[in-house]
Amino acid sequence: MQKSNQIIISFNGQEGSGKSTIATLLAEKLQIPRFYMGQIFRDMAKERGLTLQEFRKICDNDPSFDKEIDAYVASLPTKEVSFVIEGRTAWHFIPQSIKIYLKVDAKVAAERIFKGLEEKNNRGNEDVNLTTVSNIESSILQRRKEDSERYFSLYGINQDDVNNYDLVLDTTHLTITEVFESIMTFIHEKSR
Repeated sequence: MQKSNQIIISFNGQEGSGKSTIATLLAEKLQIPRFYMGQIFRDMAKERGLTLQEFRKICDNDPSFDKEIDAYVASLPTKEVSFVIEGRTAWHFIPQSIKIYLKVDAKVAAERIFKGLEEKNNRGNEDVNLTTVSNIESSILQRRKEDSERYFSLYGINQDDVNNYDLVLDTTHLTITEVFESIMTFIHEKSR
């Protein structure tokens, strides 16, 4: 159970569901830090001179990298009173958090990601062919499958089991504002 002045919110969800955008908005609104495990993973790859795809392949065979990140996640509540965290396993390693899972239709997710990459003029990064919506959809579905298999193998957990979360929200037909308002309402009710 969270202390009355403590609020920890963990996010997981499908790529393109809006979790990074919403986590950023929540952290700003609540004036608390935001941690993004995907960025830590990317930084670990870069430190080793590897692309994200190359590093993922290594991690598939060497669980020490996942365990390093997960130990960091598990230690956060001893270092921070309140925070927002995005990560595939944060709900598991911080069970006292308000656990939120965002779903989205895979095609809609791919369209959102494609649009975001176009706006940033960033298509084709990280050695993945992200030049079409179809390629992006295939890539995110494959990545989700690989991640799910890895976390089940490491910890015996199913990251996509909606029963692991306090709130599951399908963002397919919602605006960012609608998602944000729904989550803020839920957080206020949950943290009373």
